[in-house]
Parts: sequence; structure tokens; C-alpha cells
Amino acid sequence: MSLSLFLKVHRQLPISRNIFHCISTSQMSSTNPAPRPNTTANTKPSSKNPSNKNSSKNQSKTGKKKSNTPGEEHLLLPTPPSSLGIVDTHTHIATTYSFYRQRYKEGKYENVFDFIKAMYEGRNVEAIVDVWCEAPVQKLWKTFADSALTPEDRQSHWGGIEYWFALGVHPHDAKHYTDAVEKDILEAMAHPRCVALGEIGLDYHYDNSPRNVQQTVFRRQLKHAVRLEKPLVIHTREAEEDTERIMKEEVPKDYKVHVHCFSDSPEFAARLLAHFPNLYIGITGVITYSSNTNTSAVISQMTSASPSEPLRILLETDAPFMTPGNLYASLPASLKGKKLPLCHTAMIPWTAEFVAGVAGEGWDVDRVMREGRDNARTMYGV
Repeated sequence: MSLSLFLKVHRQLPISRNIFHCISTSQMSSTNPAPRPNTTANTKPSSKNPSNKNSSKNQSKTGKKKSNTPGEEHLLLPTPPSSLGIVDTHTHIATTYSFYRQRYKEGKYENVFDFIKAMYEGRNVEAIVDVWCEAPVQKLWKTFADSALTPEDRQSHWGGIEYWFALGVHPHDAKHYTDAVEKDILEAMAHPRCVALGEIGLDYHYDNSPRNVQQTVFRRQLKHAVRLEKPLVIHTREAEEDTERIMKEEVPKDYKVHVHCFSDSPEFAARLLAHFPNLYIGITGVITYSSNTNTSAVISQMTSASPSEPLRILLETDAPFMTPGNLYASLPASLKGKKLPLCHTAMIPWTAEFVAGVAGEGWDVDRVMREGRDNARTMYGV
């Protein structure tokens, strides 16, 4: 699809069945404004969707359903807790814009580029890693990547942000992995804006693909990544033993690894960090949720073991999912009881602020932002 044609049609893009396959599978809580949708056969319904609970309370006296979605102007965030440069090491741009079009059908941003430039204007967003993880592979990846080939392109389309991407097949879609899909992945790996293969891995929470198939596809993609010397983006949930075993069998110890949106046990994190010296733990807004204590425990474990050492973390959003819960304290009081319908890259400083609070004495949001930014440069060269 040409860029001009894409701009014309993307405003009407539906949210496809596949677009939800690479949502994060970290623990969700009622603080999350974007619960896992149940519009796909590959996703189990979430009982935590606010729109499905107490629906009678959302009815006005006139019988009309009240909207729990704030006006789109509230997606333009208040002053963040840090003004340092932002690198979002894991986001899903096409899905985020589709969420926006679904929730704001008369929204003012006519295409994804206008949306991105508006959300990030004045936010010091330096770079993003856009992750594509469906099977079949969405051809739209090339439209996005080609729109960022030159500095002039990136200024025109992305507002000067450095656009990079990763591509692979998520464990949810492992059952759809074919030779043709693999050919598409290898084509993407050769693109100059591609920095990693992923997100790939194992997900035993949903089991949307058989476990033996997940393992086979995981190994297959790991072998290609190592052969091509592409950094890895790993998705793992409730599959600690098999993820660790397969990675240690297939991945060199000194390889660059990003374990995305970590919410498994701190003991698992410690084993991975000890074995792979160039492995980083991805931290999203899920660290702020009361239903998830594991991610905070990983941060505490890092700082207690090596108080003066940099955190081995990467800051990410997994947008449009995982809005940081602590962000709401910065929003107008008039929004009390309402939830933002999507997350985006400019929210990262609030995640960093929460990390600093967990890390404790000697840590502040700017230190976390600096170390996260340095780690992104080390991991992806961005």
C-alpha cells in the first residue's frame, strides 16, 4: 500500500481480528483502562472490563448509557514528572490508532501520523520501537517502516521521532505460523528500520496455540534471530521452566534480550539476569497495578542486590494497553471514575516515577529515565 493511499483509508480502518493478538498478557486489574478485548476467537473474555460490570449504574435517568470515556483532549497529558528524553521500547502504533478511532469515532486526527504527532508534541519523545507480532504478517509494517527511511521522512510523518520496529509471531498466533509467514518475517528483518525479532515466546496463561506448537515456533524464530544477529523481544507468561530451558539451549549467553512486560516471578527474572548479562527486563504500566506485585519485586531485588548499579530495565508502554495507574493523580478531578481508553508513549515518565518509588532511597524519576534511555541505546542502538 502506498503512503498516500494509506493516509486516505486508515481513518476508516476497522480493528481486525489479528490486531489484538500481540496484546500484553501481564496481569490486569480494574485500574487498567484497556482490558483485553473479547472480539477475537483467540482471546478469552475479560471479567474485568469496566463496561461489563454494573451496567445498570451506567444508565442515566433518561435511559441513555453514560460514557465512561473522557474526551479525547485528555489524551494530551498534563506536565509529566520528568522532562527527559523518552524512548518507548515496545509499543503497537497501528493498534493504538485503531483503539483511538474506535473510541472516538468523530476524533479530530484523520490519520495515524497526525495522531502520533499530536500525542507526542512537546513531550521529548526521541524514539519508539513499534512491534508487529501477528500471523499472517500485516503488510502495513512496510508502509510504516518506509515512511521513516530518511530524516526528512521522519520529520514529515513522525514529527522528528526516530521510528524503529520489531517483527515476529506472538505465541498466541503460533498455530498460524507457516513457511510463508517465516518468509515475511525474514523480509522484514532486512529492512533498515528493523532493530529486533519479536515479540516471540510462550504463553501458557491463555494457551491460544498448543504448547508444543508454541515451543516449536519459538525455537524456529530464535534460530533465525541468532543467525541474523537480531536482538530478541521475548513474551513469556506462566511458562517459566520452558522459556528458560529453550532460551538457554538456543540463545548465546551474551545475546541481547528484552523480556517484554515482565510479570512472572522475581526468581525467574533473577535466573535470566544471571545467565544472560545483556538481558533487560521490560517495565510497563502494569508495575503500578495492585494485582501485580511481581514486577515491583523484581525492581526491589535489583536495587537491594546492587544499590549503586544501573537498573537492567527497559521502559515501555505496550500501548495501547497498560496505562500507568499513578497517572490518574495528575489528571483533572473532573475525570474521577473515568478511564483513559488507551495508553501511549508520552505516559512513560509516570511509569518511571513509580519505578523510582519502588527502588527507594537514592532514586528519582530522572535517574530511572536516564538509565532506561541508556539501556535502550545499548539494547537496540536507538
